[in-house]
Amino acid sequence: MSLRLFLLRHGETDWNRERRHQGRTDTPLSEIGRTQAEAAARELKEHPIKAVYASPLRRARDTAAVIAASHGLEVETDEAFQELHFGRWEGLTREEIAARDPQLFQQWRATLHEFTYPGGDTVAAFRARVVATVRDWLPTAPARPLLIVHKGIIASIVTELRRLSLAERAAYPIDLASIHTLVESGGQWHAEQVNAIAHLDDLQ
Repeated sequence: MSLRLFLLRHGETDWNRERRHQGRTDTPLSEIGRTQAEAAARELKEHPIKAVYASPLRRARDTAAVIAASHGLEVETDEAFQELHFGRWEGLTREEIAARDPQLFQQWRATLHEFTYPGGDTVAAFRARVVATVRDWLPTAPARPLLIVHKGIIASIVTELRRLSLAERAAYPIDLASIHTLVESGGQWHAEQVNAIAHLDDLQ
């Protein structure tokens, strides 16, 4: 049986709506976010998911709890699946960052893939951590695992498994509560679903 990996970005938080950098800040789901989690649970109910894993941050963990319950499963969390740490930029919008740290903001825009967030993570080290975790985890994962995490985690996993270029990675859409399905066959990974959000149509 081919390995089919389901990836789901957590539901909306108030900071998502306000376009604030969240990172490691443990923000809860908004009312809309909880509704998005319920819609994702209904969509995924038709798939034979065998295990549910999540970031320990509340927005992912609480999204996962709704979906796991619909499959009669428990949620397993892993510290390694936490989002990138934005340091002192957490809680700020792009406009606020540009006003407070104009030089760093320009550096960030010019060298995103090598950037170190002030008081936070280095992007390269973050991605290396995610890749190492996934490579260790996949050989022991069940055939139909669901991983509920953050945008940066999904981007890193998809980029690694599908061998995307930096340009392809930058263009890869990862909306809130979106579903991404990757299938492994013959040692190669391909996308069965990319940014599936039809289950959210009635919530708009």
